[in-house]
Amino acid sequence: MNLHESQAMTTRTYEVRTHGCQMNVHDSERLTGLLETAGYTAASGLEPADVVVFNTCAVRENADNKLYGNLSQLSSIKAERPGMQIAVGGCLAQKDRDTITKKAPYVDVVFGTHNIGSLPVLLERARIAEESQVEILESLEVFPSTLPTKRDSVFAAWVSISVGCNNTCTFCIVPSLRGKEKDRRPGDVLAEIEALVADGVVEVTLLGQNVNSYGVEFGDRQAFSKLLRACGEIEGLERVRFTSPHPKDFTDDVIAAMAETPNVMPQLHMPLQSGSDRVLKEMRRSYRKDKYLGIIERVREAMPHAAITTDIILGFPGETEEDFLETMDVVRRARFTSAYTFQYSKRPGTPAAELENLVPKAVVLDRYDRLAALVNEIAWRENQKLEGTVVEVLVSTHDGKKDGATQRLTGRARDNRLVHFAKPEGVEVRPGDRVEVEITHGAPHHLVSDAPVISVARTRAGDAWESRQGKTTVSGVGLGMPSFGVPAPLPVVESACAI
Repeated sequence: MNLHESQAMTTRTYEVRTHGCQMNVHDSERLTGLLETAGYTAASGLEPADVVVFNTCAVRENADNKLYGNLSQLSSIKAERPGMQIAVGGCLAQKDRDTITKKAPYVDVVFGTHNIGSLPVLLERARIAEESQVEILESLEVFPSTLPTKRDSVFAAWVSISVGCNNTCTFCIVPSLRGKEKDRRPGDVLAEIEALVADGVVEVTLLGQNVNSYGVEFGDRQAFSKLLRACGEIEGLERVRFTSPHPKDFTDDVIAAMAETPNVMPQLHMPLQSGSDRVLKEMRRSYRKDKYLGIIERVREAMPHAAITTDIILGFPGETEEDFLETMDVVRRARFTSAYTFQYSKRPGTPAAELENLVPKAVVLDRYDRLAALVNEIAWRENQKLEGTVVEVLVSTHDGKKDGATQRLTGRARDNRLVHFAKPEGVEVRPGDRVEVEITHGAPHHLVSDAPVISVARTRAGDAWESRQGKTTVSGVGLGMPSFGVPAPLPVVESACAI
């Protein structure tokens, strides 16, 4: 009996549990697309799924403990449900390939970051052989964007422009798990975006471990800025974002492309990690404080109202109070709208794991609290500056936690700030539609508009959302792996786990 015949006998359900970064979220969209193409349906949540897939992260602290805790909870359920299968993929699977089935022998499939497309076949192999299947590839064979996808959003989409990373940051395990950088050809990226736009998408986020080193494989140092400008030529594409850049590769041509391309949003996520030159050197971050602040200054000169966010690691081995105060100084001068702050944790397999002089936990917690207070103070002050201004909001699919009680809707401004706004009377507003609102209150983590909505634009994105209610849509774009040689140039346009 082949795969399709066996699945035709009964419809099996699935659940994908995602941990980690945007790359993992995008990979999970591929996993759900693969499973639905193979005949599985999403579990309703009323009873356990027939197949539970963990898409794991190896960057966060205690990632392995969380995984094995979740697996342990499922083991008793699996024992009572003949035919139930558990699969573990992602970065932790790539790293711990030899230990997962030893610690959790009831796991049916273990697959890595380079072969997510193998999941349906591995599940069927495990079912027939009645033993665990472990398949970990060391390099990418099929670019993820060639796989079928089930997107969480009808009108917003992730688009991978590269996978892997060529940097050697001492705290980061991503290069060893995702491999060296592989760039997609510009024409393939643009073709995928055009296909998404034709399907109702109005916003795309370009993904890469280091997006502004895009082009390294085919020798074009300005490939990323050219790609941004080319996105500006795609009719119907309203918003373009990207994550994450690396300060060492961030160049003025990218700033110019952002400022001069109307659909590239005035938003930048620029990882800092530390404001101390000494710590940056220990981290092998090949930029220093002054260079970082210079980039922020030039971005603000070109886009005065740009919202800039960052990543910061506290408690890196040997970090002193003076080092920490340097980080606080950068935060004050950069005026971030938010900062994702992480307490350093030793990750086996990274160079930093061999460093001594760990910062005491109590000291790290104290610095974390002090930094969080400063970030919130600055973000609140920056958001208050927007009170009385009018912003354009793309309405979200998901409501805010208090929207039901406050009779508000939620969306994102062009600079990606979260906006809660009053429901307009007598006008239906759908996810994917655009509204203009006046900001009446700025809070540390969001904006509020309790004034009457100024305008509502019913969009094709809203139409796409409405037409797909209750329907499952799996799409695929037939685009190939990046190949050797120099790709066709981008169209000529007149001037112009984050790492």
